[in-house]
Amino acid sequence: MPTVNLITGGAGFIGSHLCEALLNRGEEVLCLDNFFTGRKANIQHLLDNHRFELVRHDVVNPIVVEADRIFNFACPASPVHYQHNPVKTIKTNVMGALNMLGLAKNVGARVLQASTSEVYGDPTVHPQVESYWGNVNPIGPRSCYDEGKRVAEALFFDYHTQNNVDIRVVRIFNTYGPRMLINDGRVISNFVVQALRNEPITIYGEGEQTRSFCYVDDLVRGILGMMDCDGFTGPVNLGNPAEFTIRQLADLVIEMTGSQSKLEFNPLPENDPARRRPDISLANERLGWEPTIPLREGLTRVIAYFEALLQQNNAT
Repeated sequence: MPTVNLITGGAGFIGSHLCEALLNRGEEVLCLDNFFTGRKANIQHLLDNHRFELVRHDVVNPIVVEADRIFNFACPASPVHYQHNPVKTIKTNVMGALNMLGLAKNVGARVLQASTSEVYGDPTVHPQVESYWGNVNPIGPRSCYDEGKRVAEALFFDYHTQNNVDIRVVRIFNTYGPRMLINDGRVISNFVVQALRNEPITIYGEGEQTRSFCYVDDLVRGILGMMDCDGFTGPVNLGNPAEFTIRQLADLVIEMTGSQSKLEFNPLPENDPARRRPDISLANERLGWEPTIPLREGLTRVIAYFEALLQQNNAT
């Protein structure tokens, strides 16, 4: 019998790519999504697959299903979306983790938590290693997401220690690729859409803050490697250690799109991390994983995706 995978947030950006990868392995996928930021268009091409099932469901509420493996990806991941309803964001992180852990305990499933580099906050250790406890403002505008994910990690390890639940925790760094939303609010989608529209490229601060960008195919390969790995709970960083300033990214996007856009500088948001770069030594050692798609190659694919999406939107 094929492995049955439950993916919460399965119609989201990363979740939909994960659904696709598991189906390509010949496995079964039960996709749960409440479509707050997920979109049916992301999984439309999977609906005819007899090994794929879509269920509209909010993980804040319990659900009883049979599954061999659970991937908990349900949560808005961009500041625009997770700050829209911060209480709901915390509930999704905490109640979603509790419900998926309870399900995993009851059916004997292995369960993976999609955590985030945001657990490190505005880091004082660079690059960030898994042993670093972070520098997070617990009452700032980003705390609903940052602290929600930190609580979810704590719950995962408590269920593992107390109930022997088979857990996996991955800390995902900035990821990009097709199926990002136009209004996502994340820097790559912002810059690409603004450049294609010849609108000003909005940079916060002086653009000297750094980020590390991982293409979604590399990330999914790391997630599957972690879920397949026996005897290793994590947490483990998954991201691309190549570090770029936001200003460098803006210049590259303008160059690659041939845009007439100019740079527009705005005040830096509160608690915006100054530097972000993963140390992936642990992922390399335990999973044999490292990203292979450089930023320029990934951007070529993302630009083509957004060009087609904008043309489609203009046509309608």
